Amino acid sequence: MNLEILTPDKKVFDGEVISVTVPGTMGSFEVLNNHAPIISTLEKGQVTIRTATKTEKLIINGGAIEVIDNKIIVLAEGVIES
Repeated sequence: MNLEILTPDKKVFDGEVISVTVPGTMGSFEVLNNHAPIISTLEKGQVTIRTATKTEKLIINGGAIEVIDNKIIVLAEGVIES
């Protein structure tokens, strides 16, 4: 799956991932390979990115996510890398 995390200022992440966990408005959820298409709003919270070699964690200030055909786009209002 390809994940792209964008803020108004810059592209924070762009690459292949195994999974990503995001802070959805109705609770956090994980996106895995072949996930059903979804568009959701995001709250302030932790985004966990799992690649083949490492796990990264970021804190976002809210935003939105779109998942379609194994392409994930997170539009974040802002990111605090942790």
